[in-house]
Amino acid sequence: MIRMLRAIGRWGLSRLRAAGRAGLFLLGLLPALAYPFWRVRLLLKQVYNTGTLSLPIILTAGLFVGMVLGLQGYNVLVDYNSEEAVGTMTALSLLRELGPVVTALLFVGRAGSALTAEIGLMRSTEQLSALEMMAVDPVRFIFAPRFVAVVLVVPLLTLIFTALGILGGYLVAVGWLGVDDGAFWSQMTAHVDWQDDVVNGVIKSVVFAVWIAVVALFQGEEAPPTSEGVSYATTRTVVQGSLGVLALDFVLTALMFN
Repeated sequence: MIRMLRAIGRWGLSRLRAAGRAGLFLLGLLPALAYPFWRVRLLLKQVYNTGTLSLPIILTAGLFVGMVLGLQGYNVLVDYNSEEAVGTMTALSLLRELGPVVTALLFVGRAGSALTAEIGLMRSTEQLSALEMMAVDPVRFIFAPRFVAVVLVVPLLTLIFTALGILGGYLVAVGWLGVDDGAFWSQMTAHVDWQDDVVNGVIKSVVFAVWIAVVALFQGEEAPPTSEGVSYATTRTVVQGSLGVLALDFVLTALMFN
């Protein structure tokens, strides 16, 4: 019993120390966030690496998620003679929940893990130490452009995912199942609110982006300088990033739609 309590205590203290280091890492990063806007080429390169290269999976997933929503929504609503509302159901589901959450989960698996591996390899090969020896601040040159790029691209990818999802729902509901075209769009535009649905969905995606960026960069910074250490760090990024997104989604949903 005593051994178990000691193990739990050691684990809790290690988690608190890691949280403290992550907080200090974020505080050290905040003053450097304006630097990427003066070095636009660095920022654009990271936007391409994190955003553009993530587009194929976002486009494909968004289209098929929307198609599934359209099919399932029709099968439920047709029993109540409300199949015209499938557009509303698809749009609200994507704007409020599935768009921000699924995009963030896909992004942390594809781009977040890549960021951690990249930073971890830089640490293990002493590239960050070499930058410091040349009087180049790694926080401004390496970490800040990646952080800003993630915060910029995740909301954009969320909007693209949502748009493709609505298109997928339209193709299934109208093109396949025969829902009236005008009813699909009119019901959706009548019930989707700009502030409550669109803006709140974007706010969610920004919060998720900040979380993913901090987790991915911090895990890369903390990764042991071995191939096994970098591998574990990328795994922790995916696990912690995904669980954090789901937890934050519950908190934000409770605050926004209570």
